[in-house]
Amino acid sequence: MNRVKPGETARTPWIVGVSGASGTPYAAAVLRALLAAGESVDLVVSRASRLTLLDETGIAFRDAHWRDDLREWLSRGADGKPGTFPVDVEGDRVRHWSAGDLAAGPSSGSYPVKGMLIVPASTACVAGVALGLSKDLLQRAASVTLKERRRLVVAVRETPLNGQTLRHLVTLDDAGATVLPASPAFYAGATHIQDLVDFVAGRVLDAAGVPHTLYRRWEGGIGGSRPSGTGDTTPRGT
Repeated sequence: MNRVKPGETARTPWIVGVSGASGTPYAAAVLRALLAAGESVDLVVSRASRLTLLDETGIAFRDAHWRDDLREWLSRGADGKPGTFPVDVEGDRVRHWSAGDLAAGPSSGSYPVKGMLIVPASTACVAGVALGLSKDLLQRAASVTLKERRRLVVAVRETPLNGQTLRHLVTLDDAGATVLPASPAFYAGATHIQDLVDFVAGRVLDAAGVPHTLYRRWEGGIGGSRPSGTGDTTPRGT
C-alpha cells in the first residue's frame, strides 16, 4: 500500500521517466507493478521515447489522449500481444506530465514524491542528468530527485558502453543514484520474453524498496530454476 510517511501526503507518487532508449516493455512492467503494489505514479514520457514506443509497439503516445494510450500500452505483453494484462489507470493514481512542461509538479523540490525511476535510461538521458542539464522535465525531475536526496534508479539500456558514458554513470553513483543496467538473469527459470522483462523490472522495484512478485528469487538451490523433468546435468561434449 502507498503508506503515508512524515513529509508525504496521501498521494506521494513515484516519478517514472521513460527516455528514448529501446526497452519500452521494461517501463510497462515497472508501471504495472507499481500500480499493483498500491503506489501512485507521476509519468514523464520524453519526446524521443514516443518514437521508440511507436516503433516497438505501434502505439502513438499523445498528450491529449495519454490515458487511453497508456492503457493500451500497459495491457500488452512484452511480445506485443494486446490484452495480455488487465490495467486500471483511471482516477488520480496516475498523472501524466508533458516532457516540455518545466513548470510541472516534479520540477520542484517542494513537490512531494518518493523518488524517481528512469526506465529505460538512454545514454543521452544519463549524460543530461549527470551534467545537470535539465533540458526537459525528465532531466529536471531527476536533478531535483538528487538534490533532495531521494531515491533515483537509473535503468541504463545500452551496450557496449564507452568511457564517457561510464564516467557519467560513476557521477550518478557518486551523487547517490542507483545505476541498474537492464541486464536480465536466467536463474529465475525464464521461459518467455516476459519473464526476462519482469526480472529487470523487479530489480528496479527492489532498488526502490517496492514489494512485488515479478520474479522467483534465488534461494541457494542449484538447478532450482529448471522445470521438473529437465534435471539432466551431464555436461555437453562428455
